[in-house]
Amino acid sequence: METTSLGRRESSERHARFLGYFSLALGVSQLAAPGSVAELIGLRDRPRTRGLMRLLGLREVASGLAVLAKPGSAGPLWLRTLGDAMDLGLLGAALNDGAPDRSRLVAATAAVAGVAAADAYSAARLSRSPLVQKVVEPVHVVRSIIINRPPETVYHFWRDLENLPRFMAHLESVKNAGQTSTWRAKGPAGTTVEWEAEVTLDEPNERIAWRSLEGATVPNRGAVCFKPGPGGRGTIVIVELKYEPPGGALGRAIAQLFGEEPGQQIAGDLRRLKQVLETGSVVHSDASIHRGMHPARPAAESETVTVIGRSDSL
Repeated sequence: METTSLGRRESSERHARFLGYFSLALGVSQLAAPGSVAELIGLRDRPRTRGLMRLLGLREVASGLAVLAKPGSAGPLWLRTLGDAMDLGLLGAALNDGAPDRSRLVAATAAVAGVAAADAYSAARLSRSPLVQKVVEPVHVVRSIIINRPPETVYHFWRDLENLPRFMAHLESVKNAGQTSTWRAKGPAGTTVEWEAEVTLDEPNERIAWRSLEGATVPNRGAVCFKPGPGGRGTIVIVELKYEPPGGALGRAIAQLFGEEPGQQIAGDLRRLKQVLETGSVVHSDASIHRGMHPARPAAESETVTVIGRSDSL
């Protein structure tokens, strides 16, 4: 088993080195001949475009050096994947602006999408490596809130898993298929991830537990408990989530920068759940220094507790 793991890791590192050298070659080309590269992908050769190409070239060279310096680390490859997402955004904007050679631009977009898939695949392989998993501890998040509804009402609403996207902002859909369900969610940098999950425990009006099935991009498991509130009024909802972050500690830091760290997600999700069950809809508030609209904060809720390491409850 150990020999097989080492062989897979060596294969992953070879793939990472190839991507590192590719990044260096592309970056040097963009720095040395920015106008030619721009025309090659269907853009106009003008000063602003050449300046942008040089900046992208510097990023590619830096990314390539980072990957080659640590071919066994998933972090530099996850950063490359984010860079690929930025490139796709720029190419998409160019397509909308009416590029002179649309066919070349479409081909370049397809090529960048292919490279992004290769970067993400290589990073995911390194993230799942047993040798990496020994170093990267899973994240365990606990969150609670009081909802002014009886436990049976909250339980039945949650137990219908297709209700979850109504208050879980990162979820696009959940489809029940009997013993299992298919979850589709928003990932970092505009990506989408999908996985299969199963309910592992169902105690009516008290507790529901679930876990992702083998092969999930981000292995995860969770549980929700429903307890009578103080004086028998309302329900204390306690949610636990345990997951293995792609890219390890660096991946966790990137997720926090994008506002996609699970503790932050659960905090907003429970506020929305409270509002849906108590008022029938989510009440938004824009009185915030943050961008965009956010669910108004109810008065009664506890702090988020994030624990790095093992958990005996999940």
